[in-house]
Amino acid sequence: MIVFLARHAESTLNLERRVNGDPSVAVPLTDKGRDEARLLAAQLANVELDLCVHTRFPRTKETAELAVAGRGVPVQVEPRLDDINIGDLDGSPIEQYREVKREVGRKRPFPGGESLDDAARRYAAAYGDLLERDVRRVLVVCHEIPVRYALNAAAGSDALDGPPFHDLPNAIPFAFDGAALARAAERIEQLAE
Repeated sequence: MIVFLARHAESTLNLERRVNGDPSVAVPLTDKGRDEARLLAAQLANVELDLCVHTRFPRTKETAELAVAGRGVPVQVEPRLDDINIGDLDGSPIEQYREVKREVGRKRPFPGGESLDDAARRYAAAYGDLLERDVRRVLVVCHEIPVRYALNAAAGSDALDGPPFHDLPNAIPFAFDGAALARAAERIEQLAE
């Protein structure tokens, strides 16, 4: 199996440097974001895809739809790859989110939300279940954090937030073979204990 993990394309909140962890809040792509999603489609145009997975967030759905438009690729929702539920911080500036993140650490939940480690375990479980599907090539459109965690875990980092990877670009596909994603999921689980 080959899995392409991609962060959604640029959204209006990316541009405003604000955070969103609630999938019921409509956060559309920007014009630049729609162009990025079409570029993601071009990057994968010569790869046969058996499945496209996205989260419950409208920005991942819009990115996924543009990335596989006209290809007849089945599209499914995977809520376990949703962005971190940041609770009371939803809509806050990214600097405020980062300040609270430093205060609560990985184990304590964000006020009204979940902890980073709870989200990490969710991501590991979703990756593990994805690997059990009877498909060969999958595009997963999710959020920066689950992609970053997979990249850092696969690289053998002792921290999910990096190094070597942090602040990933929008709509760039990162390829994992099944064995690498399985190792990443296992490492994510270990680091979240």
